[in-house]
Amino acid sequence: MKLYLSSYFLGNHPEELAKLVGSNKKVGIIMNAADIYGNEKRPTYLANETEKMKTIGLTAEELDLRDYFDDSDSLKAKLESYGLVWVMGGNSFALRQAMKMSGFDRSIKDLVTNETLVYGGFSAGSCVATQTLKGIELVDNPEQIPEGYDTETIWEGLGFVEFSIAPHYRSEHPESEGIEKVVQYFEENNMPYRALHDGEVLVMNGADVRLVK
Repeated sequence: MKLYLSSYFLGNHPEELAKLVGSNKKVGIIMNAADIYGNEKRPTYLANETEKMKTIGLTAEELDLRDYFDDSDSLKAKLESYGLVWVMGGNSFALRQAMKMSGFDRSIKDLVTNETLVYGGFSAGSCVATQTLKGIELVDNPEQIPEGYDTETIWEGLGFVEFSIAPHYRSEHPESEGIEKVVQYFEENNMPYRALHDGEVLVMNGADVRLVK
């Protein structure tokens, strides 16, 4: 399994992501965590991320999970064409709902487990890679669901790692103050977790898990 779990965007050493990706340099960028904000800034964010991927030798395009709601077979075929999915930040609960409605959560597990596909993401994209979203509701509103989404709150993560993730920890980010409460929740409930400062990334390659600062 190959994972690249960042606090904020690509982190301080994006070349570490390029090292994880094999011969297939095609990237699907998932921005559905930001569906709660509308589409005004979406083209700019996509252009910025696409350019960042280009600088490390990767070719990116948007993979909008809304296009695959109730069409999981088509999504699975699309996922098989990528070497990396890059899951951006926003609302973790909206993102998780999009993953369920599209069947992403079912298709991604086998592809990542057998290392056909690298899973990378930051902020919400990192949080959903864990076992549970419990505690994240202290910074992300579970009821802030975009139009066209089911209203059910999904607490289960994708289950790629056994610990929870607190991004933006003690960083210059608007959510950093709220993340202190998330960390407190993890500790009070005896939940294993990793707190990441902006710029830091957890890189997992098989059994090897490294913190890249």
